[in-house]
Amino acid sequence: MAGAAGKGSDECVFCQIVNNQEQTDVIYQDGEYLCFPDRRPATQYHYLVIPKQHVGQAKTLTQQHVPIVERLVHIGRSVLEQKSIPFGDDVRFGFHWPPFNSIDHLHLHVLAPASQMGLLPRLAYRPGTPWFVTADWLLQRLKKMPEDKSNTVQTGVAEP
Repeated sequence: MAGAAGKGSDECVFCQIVNNQEQTDVIYQDGEYLCFPDRRPATQYHYLVIPKQHVGQAKTLTQQHVPIVERLVHIGRSVLEQKSIPFGDDVRFGFHWPPFNSIDHLHLHVLAPASQMGLLPRLAYRPGTPWFVTADWLLQRLKKMPEDKSNTVQTGVAEP
């Protein structure tokens, strides 16, 4: 599926990881997706799940990207299961919401246990804020979009 905004570049650290130009500990990999630990973990288990193909930030996604987001969440849950990490109410799956994101390559944050995050991470990964949305919220938003929606969504603050 085509990217939502922009193309992969030599400057995108996630594209560099996909192309083996940047090293990381790969936890999961298939032909289309990759999962690895966040370099600055906010809690004991903090993973990033990305599509290998450069897909733009969460705010630019459309209804056609629902399968990608669903797959990212599925992989995140599978990784937690494989590592025997319970993913009940103390796990957070979400995305930073532009302009409060540092990398414009779609990436799902998988955080467990969420209750053990420090003060700053609790703020940075707090659902329902203008800077962080849950995967469930994003999926609901995308599913409500008309199919012919343009690739760039011009909304402001994320709703909880």
